[in-house]
Amino acid sequence: MLGYYGIRLYLSTIRLTVINEEALKNHLENGGKAIAAFWHQRIFGVIGYAKRFKIYSPSAIISKSSDGELIAQVVIRLGIRPIRGSSSRGGREALASVVEDLLISNFVVHAVDGPRGPTRVVKAGLIRMAQLSHAAIFPVYISVDRAWIIKSWDRFIIPKPFSRISIQWDNPIFVPGEMDEAAFESLRLTIEERMTQGYAQGDRSLGWECPL
Repeated sequence: MLGYYGIRLYLSTIRLTVINEEALKNHLENGGKAIAAFWHQRIFGVIGYAKRFKIYSPSAIISKSSDGELIAQVVIRLGIRPIRGSSSRGGREALASVVEDLLISNFVVHAVDGPRGPTRVVKAGLIRMAQLSHAAIFPVYISVDRAWIIKSWDRFIIPKPFSRISIQWDNPIFVPGEMDEAAFESLRLTIEERMTQGYAQGDRSLGWECPL
């Protein structure tokens, strides 16, 4: 794919800093299951970095649309296994597919506010996924010092060539197997606030303020 190799050339200009990656790797290497949680807006910033986790054969939900087919071909080359489905259409089916996949694997990457938003809102599917699979949630904060902002629902970010990207892994969040509705919503809001603050701190560390 010409597009794939073009992206590889572009990514070779990026200066990458990774923080606290050991927390995730230690968890996986000790037999734990993990869900990497991030904002949809920041996906492009981890394309090159994702290959580091090829050994764990991570999976990700990819839309069944024609655009999703192109994305699926790219993520396969990065060592990510696409699970075709949608968290907005047939959400239960997509959730069941991820949970089933985690029975035989141990790592899923998940845009928690995708694919259509609202932006920066943690959807309930993340917590249900963690409950049913007994996987820990690892928020990951992708920040950049210079970027183009696309006029999309999430103000999608594309780092400019020769920019700096910071990828910071948060410590794991373990989800109880049983919660009432109030506890479930409280945890969802706690994760959402934690991620909001994590992204803001990461952006500030690079001297950049992301427009909402």
